[in-house]
Amino acid sequence: MSLRFPGFTPLLILTVTVCAPIQAQDEAPVESTLDPIVITGAAPVPTPAPVFLADAESNLDVPLVVTPTREIVPVTASPYAIATISEDDIVDRLGRSLPELLNETPSVMVQKTAHGQGSPFIRGFTGYRNLALIDGIRLNNSTFRDGPNQYWNTIDPYSLRSIELVKGQGSVLHGSDAIGGTLNALTARPVYAESGFLTGGRTFGRWSSAEQSYTGRVEGYASEADSYGFLFGFTGKDYGDLRTAGQGENPNSGYEEWDMDLKAEFFLNPDTRLTFLHQQVHQNDAWRTHSTIYGIPYRGTTIGSDQRRSLDQDRHLTYLQLEGNPGGTIDHYLVSISHQRQAEEQYRVRAIGDGRINVSGFDGDTYGAMAQFSSDTQIGYLTYGASYYIDRVDSYRENFNNDGSFDDRDIQGPVPDDSTYELADLFIQDRITINDGLDVWLGARATLAQANIGRAEDPVSGNVSSFEDEWTSTVGSARFVQQLDDEKVYSLFGGVSQGFRAPNLSDLSRLDLARSGEIETPSPGLDPEKFTSFEIGVRREEERTRASASWFYTDIEDYIVGTRTGRIVDGSNEVTKINGGNGYVSGVEMEIEQGLTENLTLFGWWSWQDGDLEADGVREPVSRLMPFTAEAGIRWTPTDDVWVELLAYGAAEQDLLPTRDTLDTERIPPGGTPGYVIGTVRGGYDLGNGLSLTAALENFTDEAYRVHGSGINGPERNFIFGAEWKF
Repeated sequence: MSLRFPGFTPLLILTVTVCAPIQAQDEAPVESTLDPIVITGAAPVPTPAPVFLADAESNLDVPLVVTPTREIVPVTASPYAIATISEDDIVDRLGRSLPELLNETPSVMVQKTAHGQGSPFIRGFTGYRNLALIDGIRLNNSTFRDGPNQYWNTIDPYSLRSIELVKGQGSVLHGSDAIGGTLNALTARPVYAESGFLTGGRTFGRWSSAEQSYTGRVEGYASEADSYGFLFGFTGKDYGDLRTAGQGENPNSGYEEWDMDLKAEFFLNPDTRLTFLHQQVHQNDAWRTHSTIYGIPYRGTTIGSDQRRSLDQDRHLTYLQLEGNPGGTIDHYLVSISHQRQAEEQYRVRAIGDGRINVSGFDGDTYGAMAQFSSDTQIGYLTYGASYYIDRVDSYRENFNNDGSFDDRDIQGPVPDDSTYELADLFIQDRITINDGLDVWLGARATLAQANIGRAEDPVSGNVSSFEDEWTSTVGSARFVQQLDDEKVYSLFGGVSQGFRAPNLSDLSRLDLARSGEIETPSPGLDPEKFTSFEIGVRREEERTRASASWFYTDIEDYIVGTRTGRIVDGSNEVTKINGGNGYVSGVEMEIEQGLTENLTLFGWWSWQDGDLEADGVREPVSRLMPFTAEAGIRWTPTDDVWVELLAYGAAEQDLLPTRDTLDTERIPPGGTPGYVIGTVRGGYDLGNGLSLTAALENFTDEAYRVHGSGINGPERNFIFGAEWKF
């Protein structure tokens, strides 16, 4: 028997919750043309800080974050469990992609369908049930599909100054899709001198033996204090075929990528800044090898029959943001307009003897507008605003004969052609200071979602179908942080939050391959998914000891699940979607960092999750649930210029499988995914004059392993070398 919790009405969120005000710590200046913010404790400042949100600093001993509450707070003051990755962490970890940088985060499992696709499972959810933001702008759009997808891999980590991951519900502040977690990728900014003109930049290189890869980044900036700043960056990546333990080289697993970004900041006055950003990403020829004849079996998995299945990805983002601190009724505002294009093309050559060739894809243009305001009032510190996004999607699928001659063109590609999707939101949050050790956050969001399906293919008749649908949703949240002692060492945090996810174009009208041997077909008439999350956690923050533990429980209603119909469509088992799932995901996570001496630090964490779904009267475990996972390590810093760390990372066997997981024979071995432990040693040396070197030996025991649900194994014994020069 599983525990069940009913939803609650947002307008009745009167739960008394607790949080911690700010108390004395060292000053923590934030780089800005304005006066620095001074953090005097472990909770939000009682009045708005005179600093732009983009100036939050992640390299401090206690990082400042903006994503959990849409205001600048120390990470220890957040009413959510937060993981931060600074620019220095990105370089030190020598991460290959943004998803893989999350590998060492509690309650996060990074699944890889292929070397070019990575998708984190955050507290039991992945794909379109996690929300990715770039400087607060949605990466998610209505073409995102159920299950793991590759789109987080289109964010270049070496163009970022920090990453903030809020684990748990974020729908009140960030809207649809923010169920398992919300990731905000904060892009690099120009550097400013205290006065006058300044130029500089950085170069970075990374080489990996098992990946047979090379990565290079060049970045330059020019700025005038209190006036303007410009930054330009370019990253090139060449990934060879991945080498895995016991398997050797995985054919056709490599791919190429290049990334470009440009940012300009203009200070209209000391309290007002206008920011322009443009970034582009192109990935070329990234294969889904496991579904082809080039896949390599692992512990009894099967391989696909396609001769080729490769993807090209293009993404462009352009935005203009105006941010200011005018004072008076409105203490802070941020308004933004944006355009983002995501283009995808898949090239598929069918099985030997069939030989048909399909070229399919889509172009999705998302236009967005957002306004956020903050006001210090008699009823608390209010953060409120609105957002609007519209997707315009064109989709195609062209078919060719095995001799390469053109055959015909289908009605739609992976998603419906000539379609639009709109999301409009209003939100408000109130932070109320109860007493010297107590704050609460109460919030609500109202959303209208509309889908207009222009051209979709009926899988039975083969005719064109068109339809419209719309949904409304209102959700609420009540969160807290409570200081537990007079010394402000221990604090309690948590609360209850509602979440939702409106059906998107992929849910309603997808016509594309899904899991092993499955094809998704259109499923109109779906309702929004509903979630209610409960969380309670405790933190300890001292000079040499940092620790946290939290428990979470997410109740699931009207979960959209895929179900096989028994029909065969284009040689694959047809899967349609229904609001057929009700269940839960729960878990516990703990992490600690303990200084033994001034130069020696122990660190580690562990995560455990459980969950099931009931669909069509059958209750089964949640699909691709993260097994028990842990990390332990020791870090030695003999001088300010040298550091070395040794760590072990491992996951237990995962044999709790629903029926569809057991049928996913190309990814999951019969009986489940075996457990594993891999060891890593890495370190860095600052040579001075802006030059630093980093190196790592990953999987030094040469363990053959696979992250649960992946279509490819992890790298063999892997030597990685990195070099960075700041000038």
